[in-house]
Amino acid sequence: MEDHGGRASGSGRRTQAQRDAITVEIGYALCSAVFAAALVFGAVAGPAFAFGLSGGTRHTLVVSGIAVASVLLVVRVVSVLVRFGRGVGAQPSQPGRTSPDS
Repeated sequence: MEDHGGRASGSGRRTQAQRDAITVEIGYALCSAVFAAALVFGAVAGPAFAFGLSGGTRHTLVVSGIAVASVLLVVRVVSVLVRFGRGVGAQPSQPGRTSPDS
């Protein structure tokens, strides 16, 4: 049989609902990461502007804020998407039930 999807022949194609869920999760990961990074940048670099610190100190705080915010952004996106990837296909055995003993 032909395999045009670039996947192993045993795994089926994704449904539209699965593709939509992935799209929403990527959007959530990006938005929450940008928000968290902006908060951290503001917390680190904000005092440099609020208190009128000298040029060297201001530069150090801004560069530190950018570095910490960048790392946080990447870590947040990766953690959200990895957590989503682990949960794909994990559904309760009975519809409407969340745990086996309920």
